[in-house]
Amino acid sequence: MTRRMTPFRLVAAAALALTATSGLTATSAVAEPELSQGLAAAMQRDLGLTEQQARTRLAREADAARQAPAAREAAGGAFGGSWFDPDKGTLVVGLTDPARAEAVRATGAQPVPVSTSAAELDTAKAAIDALAPAPEGVSSWHADHRSGKVVLNVRAGASGPRLDDFLAAAREAGPVTVRTAPTAEAPRTFAAGVVGGDPYYINGNTRCSIGFAVHGGFVSAGHCGGAGSSVVGWDGSTMGHFAGSSFPGNDYSFIRTGHGWWTVPVVLGWGTEPDRLVRGSWEAPVGSSVCRSGSTTHWHCGTVLAKNETVNYEQGAFHGATKTSVCAEPGDSGGSFITGDQAQGVTSGGWGNCSSGGQTWFQPVNEILSAYNLQLHTA
Repeated sequence: MTRRMTPFRLVAAAALALTATSGLTATSAVAEPELSQGLAAAMQRDLGLTEQQARTRLAREADAARQAPAAREAAGGAFGGSWFDPDKGTLVVGLTDPARAEAVRATGAQPVPVSTSAAELDTAKAAIDALAPAPEGVSSWHADHRSGKVVLNVRAGASGPRLDDFLAAAREAGPVTVRTAPTAEAPRTFAAGVVGGDPYYINGNTRCSIGFAVHGGFVSAGHCGGAGSSVVGWDGSTMGHFAGSSFPGNDYSFIRTGHGWWTVPVVLGWGTEPDRLVRGSWEAPVGSSVCRSGSTTHWHCGTVLAKNETVNYEQGAFHGATKTSVCAEPGDSGGSFITGDQAQGVTSGGWGNCSSGGQTWFQPVNEILSAYNLQLHTA
């Protein structure tokens, strides 16, 4: 269960055009998202949307991302989480105190009553995190603001005294509900051996996918390689090394590049979707659409299902993961998750595949940038 990454395929004409237009800092506002034919097709295939529905949804999700920080501030101590409602096209904010409703509504968000504050759920989840290591039958757990519970996902068919003891201890931490995961399959990372198709190799034999360009290199998944590991590009030429890596606990890494490689603010579309420009890293709310680019299965889309989930990998717990309905397969590890033109995170692991379906977690990108004091390369 290791993870892998692959590098950008730099097309000279595209790179030259980007060099003329690229900025050196992340944008401070969410730009109006663009909808290419490739992205429209991916959202139609994976989300069942028409082109116009996809265009409308991306615009409304961008609005929700703009509103989220102000809405949380307006809610104050009554904040009970926020999420995007795709049916209404609005940001929804849970409130434990109705007296804060007008202040939240003034930000453009829709307030709804909830029974438990986000702070209370975070405290309960942290107490469950402290119970780790969890038994194999537990897939993951996260604070679900819509239900006011910490949701523990247990693999189908799992049982035994260790599982019973863990669930009993978890229920003592606070409001908890147990759900059966949609599969008996254990969460796994998406690394792969040497296979064809734009490989990016770590120490000569492990392939992963590049996440996002930053000034000085790029970010990806931590399970792809340890600090000091050497990397080569898709053409076999020396690219750089892992300047930092963290896994388990986190799942992020920073690869410092040189040797003639340069960075561009692009996510590969693999011919299905035109290469996407990266303009910032505003965090998409739960319920938003999100798309993933990886070296094995290329371009796939889905929705954000949960945030700050703890994933119970064989190698150890991964905290702070974002769960999505997007599929992935070995070799996609480290690849880009993006909503519109806003970077979201790098592929960690999951279950299933892109033939029968599955779910995937990603490491949020802003945490990586903060951990290594990096600057996202944006257009």
